[in-house]
Amino acid sequence: MTADEFNEEHPVGTEVTAYPGVRGQEPALITRTRTRAWTLGHGAAVVAVDGHVGGIALTHVDVRRDC
Repeated sequence: MTADEFNEEHPVGTEVTAYPGVRGQEPALITRTRTRAWTLGHGAAVVAVDGHVGGIALTHVDVRRDC
């Protein structure tokens, strides 16, 4: 998913499960987005979440649908 596609569907404050390290590895963060997603110079789409410094790749972020 591109940053623009993520932003169209998910506003800032969307509840997510984020994996700052290896995807699927504990501990996952149950958190919210704190910025719109953006694209890094090398092409990876990332978003910032509460409780973590810096961006997390969108491939490591799952939108929580059970909220």
